[in-house]
Amino acid sequence: MKTYIKSAQLTWLLCIFSYSLFAQPAGKNSVHRWEPQSDNVYLQEVAEKVFTDRPVQSIAVQNGRCYALVDQKICLLKDGGLSVEKSSPEGVSRLISEAGELWALAEKGIYRLEGASWKKSDDRAYVDLCIHHGQVHAATKDEIFRFDEGKFVSIKPEGGYYSSDVTMLMEDGSQLHDTPVELGPIKRIESYSGTLYVLRPDELIQFDGLVVNGDFIDWGTSPSKDTRDMLSLGNRLLISTSKGLGVLRGATLTVVKGADGLPVENTNCLERGFDGDVWIGTSRGAVRMLDDDWHYFGAGHWLPGDQVNGIAVGNRVVYIATDQGIGIIRYESYTLQKKAAYYERHLEEWGHKHLGFVHTLYQKNGEWVREVSDNDGGHTAVYLAAMCYKYAATNDPKAKAEAVEAFKAMIWLQKITQTEGFIARSIWSTTADKDERGKQGSGGLPARWYPTSDGKWFWKGDTSSDEVSAHFYSVSLFYDLVAEGKEKELAREHLQRMASYILKCGWTMHDLDGKPTRWARWNPEYLLRPYGYNDRGVNSLEVLAFMQSAHALTGDQKFSNGLKQLVGWGYHTNTIRQKNTFPPATLAPWDDDLAFESYNTLLRYTSDPSLLSVYLRSLERTWEVKRMDHNPWFNFSYGAITGNECELEQSVKYLREYKLDRREYNFSNSDRDDLFPERGYVSYEGAKRAFSPRESLAPTELDGGSNGNIVREPTAFLRDYWMARYHGFILAPEVTEPEWITVSPSGKKIQGAKPYDGPQRPDFY
Repeated sequence: MKTYIKSAQLTWLLCIFSYSLFAQPAGKNSVHRWEPQSDNVYLQEVAEKVFTDRPVQSIAVQNGRCYALVDQKICLLKDGGLSVEKSSPEGVSRLISEAGELWALAEKGIYRLEGASWKKSDDRAYVDLCIHHGQVHAATKDEIFRFDEGKFVSIKPEGGYYSSDVTMLMEDGSQLHDTPVELGPIKRIESYSGTLYVLRPDELIQFDGLVVNGDFIDWGTSPSKDTRDMLSLGNRLLISTSKGLGVLRGATLTVVKGADGLPVENTNCLERGFDGDVWIGTSRGAVRMLDDDWHYFGAGHWLPGDQVNGIAVGNRVVYIATDQGIGIIRYESYTLQKKAAYYERHLEEWGHKHLGFVHTLYQKNGEWVREVSDNDGGHTAVYLAAMCYKYAATNDPKAKAEAVEAFKAMIWLQKITQTEGFIARSIWSTTADKDERGKQGSGGLPARWYPTSDGKWFWKGDTSSDEVSAHFYSVSLFYDLVAEGKEKELAREHLQRMASYILKCGWTMHDLDGKPTRWARWNPEYLLRPYGYNDRGVNSLEVLAFMQSAHALTGDQKFSNGLKQLVGWGYHTNTIRQKNTFPPATLAPWDDDLAFESYNTLLRYTSDPSLLSVYLRSLERTWEVKRMDHNPWFNFSYGAITGNECELEQSVKYLREYKLDRREYNFSNSDRDDLFPERGYVSYEGAKRAFSPRESLAPTELDGGSNGNIVREPTAFLRDYWMARYHGFILAPEVTEPEWITVSPSGKKIQGAKPYDGPQRPDFY
């Protein structure tokens, strides 16, 4: 007899499953479909730039030393600068390192570095050099020579070259030509599969020592007749051209273009990497080609200039010659835990923190200054969440102390207003803050700054939904994971006051003038009218999270009643399509952050299966839209809430690709040739594609930056990494060597903003 589960029984089982999944501390659940990721040692890029007044024409590495060519003179890279080699020959056009020897190709001969001196080996002008059958072969523009017993000997056949044209073949195997067969004009030579290949300006030639063969490709054509460079790599011969890469395998020539992942098709030069990879110099930056990935390094953060003229690879270091200088990319052994330690050190040594707040830095009159922003609470909330997760994952007392310090700053934002439940955007010292008070308020309105009665501070009003969401997310997390005793009481009171004030103000927050602020509006009069219609979904999600969490932490019935009123108005169903995808003017990336803060708060405390059903539909829709970004914050949030597979491998990769240097350099992606959504993902918001944090400041931002004049706090990485550790998405490193899991103090003096020397924050307990 078959057994069937009745509808009521199924509903009961779903309720039990839902409760087990969501009604757990800080959303941590044991039911999941994802596989934890190991924090293995990986190679982290570290950037350095050496600027020059003249183009760097060529570059090479020999015995760990980097040589560069500037104005046809050989220079040595040392101590962050270039110095001309005293014995440098004149008129040098290229530097080539092959088989442990460094060669200089000049107008009046070819030179070899012997010790500290350059010795001439031949008087001819050579254009390229390679190793073929274990011996150095060099090419002039017309002929190839073998280096034999200290001399270059021509390998041209005595009777001249043969053609691959079979109509020239005589019965005895000889050939007759009315004009001699030429090997040149030669641009590059390379040894591939036991045979020499010659790159002409417009074609690839195969040369077996006798026959100049232009008819050896059975399938495929070159991407362009404008050929630049050539590289033999195992079973492949790569050819760089103005319109992509040609890849020769046997007698087949395939093409690699932007649609295949090549960021820039206008390629100039090729160089073998240090780990089975290939480096490609282009007209707009450098590209590292791996078996299954592409790494793009553009001007700004990585390189002094766009035009790449040459690349040299050493032991885990790559030197890139550009028209404006040399870009140096070093690779160091890291784990994500070590990177987190590096960023925590960065926050301290660069002076991002003061009075418990975390700030962005910017250049003002040549000095790094802490920005007093529109959303200091929002910035600090990210760090507070990071330290909450870290403490919960490690029991590190320093993490707890950092969390408590940030929490005190958050509650100060409420207490300074002297209006119970109303929070300030930021706080400015009248004597010590070097940033000026911002004059811009919300929506183009003037800023609202209010002085304190003691004359020590100004605080900024016109508080928006951004700050309120950040407070509810981070302070409730602090309550769940860190707070004890008086801290727990204060955290509960903080959220209770804000939620009560929202109810008191009729689902808004009133400024000191008694009127709603520009953006802190969750009332139906705003959300259901054209003026606020675009905010209907995300604001509904926010205010539901406020009421749900306030009730969960206080048990106060008025918050339960408030939640019922919101549900009665249909706010829960508003959340389903909270993620706007059109028109473009409605797309605000910060709204995505607010939404996921609210998801993390709301679903941590919701156990009602009917509401869960709606909220999960909202989350599933939102995550599908944002999934293409590979943003760990979105992926980890989704996985923590649902227990579903959440693309952890892509998230770990994203975290590894964060740049160590937190300065915002200019970047440009809009002219790239690989602007296609990744296979398996849909760009619902109309973005060209998603970018690595190595390439952009935001996943879908094409161009931007501030020329290195802003330093961003690395708190998003810290939040995401420690969130992953807390939930078990990422395991602790198995390695225990200190150099792979932590960093020591840099020993440098002040790198960023000077220490704060003004009045201190009041004590609240």
